[in-house]
Formats: sequence, structure tokens, C-alpha cells
Amino acid sequence: MSDLPKLTDKEEEVMSFFWNKNPLTIREVVESYPEPRPHFNTVTTFVTILEKKGYLTRTKKGVSSYFSPTIAKESYGAKTLKGVISRFFDNSFKSIVASLVKEKSLSTEEVMELIKMVEEQNESNAGTGDEPSDLSDSSDSSASSNSADASDSADSTRQ
Repeated sequence: MSDLPKLTDKEEEVMSFFWNKNPLTIREVVESYPEPRPHFNTVTTFVTILEKKGYLTRTKKGVSSYFSPTIAKESYGAKTLKGVISRFFDNSFKSIVASLVKEKSLSTEEVMELIKMVEEQNESNAGTGDEPSDLSDSSDSSASSNSADASDSADSTRQ
């Protein structure tokens, strides 16, 4: 996946049809759009681009070509999210959570759920030699201090 090029918004839109149901013909993709539907040739162009970029694979059945994704939606989403984290948040998950809390996109309850998930993950990693997953960037030392920081941040934005 790491060698696949980035997709445009329109390419992601076309891929969404393949992630929801596959394999599909180009005609089936066109018919999946709400009215007014894009022209068949427009969708063909996008499907061809996606195939060349390595996101779709073609299978011939009689005279029809069926296309299927080469990567799962979740894998693509994870790669895209990693890129956003890297470009805009200096690889700091703590910065992301702080930003969401600040913008009131994340409630106190959601922060507490995240803290619980991190703590459970850390407990399950204990003794396995795996690095703990926490909401901090590399300069923070413990998940418990992050829990308090995240909770305090969430509470202060709600007041």
C-alpha cells in the first residue's frame, strides 16, 4: 500500500462504490450515482486511472470487464490518516486529540472512551514486548498523565 499514489477526491468517490460492493462494471458504477449521473466516459476515465494507479484490478467475464479494489477501505483510510497526522500534527496523536477537543468535535465522554481503549491496549501489551499505544507524542512518558491532560482539556473546553 505504501507505494500506491495518493487519490484525488473524485477518485476516492469512485473507489467508494467499489469498497461498498464489488466486483462492478463501469455501467454499474454509473448507475450507482444519484441523478444527475456522470457520463459513462467520465467514469471510464476515472476507473482507468484507478486501475493504472494500482487501486483496481480488472477481471474479464465474457465481453464485460469487472473491477475490484486491490486495497480495503480501512487500509486506505489508515494510510490517509497517517499522512494527515504526519503533515499537520507532527506525528503527534496527542495534538490530534487536543485539536478535536478544542474544536468541540470530541466530547468528554469520547475522550474518556479513548483513554479506556488506550489503557486496555496497554494492559494487553504488557509483557508482550510491544510498545504501548497511547495518545501522547514521543516526549510524554505515561498514559496516565495523558489521561489526566486529555480529561482536563475536555472539561475546560466544555465550560
